[in-house]
Amino acid sequence: MGLLGKFMGNAPAKKATDDILLLMAMMMMSSADGVLEGSEIAALEQYINTLPEYKDNPNFDKQMAEARKAMSKFPRPRDAIKALGDISSPAVKKKTFVLAADIAMSSGEVDEAEEELLEAMQRVLGIDDHMANEVVMVMALKYAT
Repeated sequence: MGLLGKFMGNAPAKKATDDILLLMAMMMMSSADGVLEGSEIAALEQYINTLPEYKDNPNFDKQMAEARKAMSKFPRPRDAIKALGDISSPAVKKKTFVLAADIAMSSGEVDEAEEELLEAMQRVLGIDDHMANEVVMVMALKYAT
């Protein structure tokens, strides 16, 4: 046991809550290709302003700080994807996938980095192929021109 452990104990680090992990996922997808496009920022802001986890939440700044802190524990944002497996609610897991797909498609085209990230999220979140295909089909209709 190290010097700090003698006084602080060996308690594991507090796991991020579902609302923080959902926010992380949206941030990851918004920056998946290394560029934050206006449409992706707009989609992220829209969700922050409308989702019950964040809308009118006086603690949103704290949630955002916690999401950034949780992301900073990983060398690359893509490495943070494993943390999404800690989402406890099946409904939030599905919501996370839907919102990630929406953000990815909001720019009008999905690049390889976004495609790979969405597929990795599907696996980590335990989204079956049927549901994933349905979500992507609906989003494709949403963004069809």
